Amino acid sequence: MKILVCISNVPDTTTKITFTNDNTQFNTSGVQFIVNPYDEIALSKAIELCEGGKGTITVVNVGESTTDPTIRKALAIGADDAVRINAAPRDAYFTAYQIAEYAKTTDFDIILCGRESIDYNGAQVPAMIAEFLDIPSVSIIKNLSYDGSTATIEREIEGGKEVISITGKFIASCSEGTAEAKIPNMRGIMSARTKPLQVVEATALEEVAKIISFETPAPRGTVKLVPAEETEKLISLLHEEAKVI
Repeated sequence: MKILVCISNVPDTTTKITFTNDNTQFNTSGVQFIVNPYDEIALSKAIELCEGGKGTITVVNVGESTTDPTIRKALAIGADDAVRINAAPRDAYFTAYQIAEYAKTTDFDIILCGRESIDYNGAQVPAMIAEFLDIPSVSIIKNLSYDGSTATIEREIEGGKEVISITGKFIASCSEGTAEAKIPNMRGIMSARTKPLQVVEATALEEVAKIISFETPAPRGTVKLVPAEETEKLISLLHEEAKVI
């Protein structure tokens, strides 16, 4: 069994977000980057599926050389090797296309992704990869088992749970609960330095979308505290000042 895990290079959740070039570009100065947490869950699930020598795991990232430390972190967690597609990931369509083009060159049984990246929260890449490869896609899964030919997948749906059986190649996006994120140990960190990291050039693709600008949320306003016994004053403020009722 060969599993391909897609990983994103995202800012740490404590990062203060700012933009440059007239609010058209994310400011990377001083930013600590990490493996996208949802992708870590996908990688951890892949490791569980391959325990006992049942398979191998390749992680793939679309990014420039600055993403190499993030890829090495994924190798330290437990991936066997890695591929970096040498290009800035300008949008979801471009990223999905590049991963699909690489996947066509290697015979993977399963492709796993996180449900979304925590920087853009688009949740578009997995389904786009499936479309490019013409394989089934299952979004936001909660559990996955695989017997070597057939996968059984669980998803949460409104008011219940959905169980899906898939035979053949497929892609799934993993959410919380699919697996416990694994922390690299010292042995993993040391071995990550020597594990293969292949760099391949991106396939040319016409630009179909362009970011015009970014905006940060408006700063929070001041808070007015109203004593519990002054109900009429609270209602008046909600009517006349906040205008929410």
